[in-house]
Amino acid sequence: NGIKACIMLEELNELTGMEYDAWSIRIDKGDQFKSGFVNFNPNSKIPAIYDQSNQARVFESGAILLYLAEKYDNAFLPTDPVGKAECMSWVFFQVGAGPYYGGGGLSHFKGRAPIAWEYAIDRYTIETKRILDVIEKNLEEKMYFCGNEITIADFMHWKWTKGLIEQEYLTGTDDEEGKPAYPNIKAWVDRVGDRPAVIRAQRVLGWGEGALTERHSKDDFDQ
Repeated sequence: NGIKACIMLEELNELTGMEYDAWSIRIDKGDQFKSGFVNFNPNSKIPAIYDQSNQARVFESGAILLYLAEKYDNAFLPTDPVGKAECMSWVFFQVGAGPYYGGGGLSHFKGRAPIAWEYAIDRYTIETKRILDVIEKNLEEKMYFCGNEITIADFMHWKWTKGLIEQEYLTGTDDEEGKPAYPNIKAWVDRVGDRPAVIRAQRVLGWGEGALTERHSKDDFDQ
């Protein structure tokens, strides 16, 4: 989930020039349970941010993205009531869907549970496929979740959805007519993933070539 906040911060850096500091929280080593982090998120989950200018802590991905969007003149957030409602509906859709395919659902029972519980795997596989079908339908004739402009809804969904469509047991290779599965989602995943800010955000998370251990300015990417 940390990628959601990192994408937003890097996109804001590109849009406004704002800078931020990012430190690694090693959840595999229990950093999230230490008092220094719990002060920012009492639920001990990443991500969390602290805005020194407002002395505000913000935790939960959706809350972070909305806070940052509103702080920076509604960046990546529609300003008209109908457009904002649509965007926030998709933000909360991801908040509600995440547990079905995340650490409390399919991801756990398929890959981490000590026993293979067929009922749980089938239950969460069916629901995950249903969620992918909803997203695929929404992306028909659209570049992004809410139209032809990228929004925080796209930042919320991108990484998890990308991971799901890379799993052949969910998507298969082709449908009965020989067409690729989820073509709208796959095109959207590539479109978002090609953005320079999204590429940098993954490096901030410590992923892939040129991974960073900390990030304090855009110059860090050139070292």
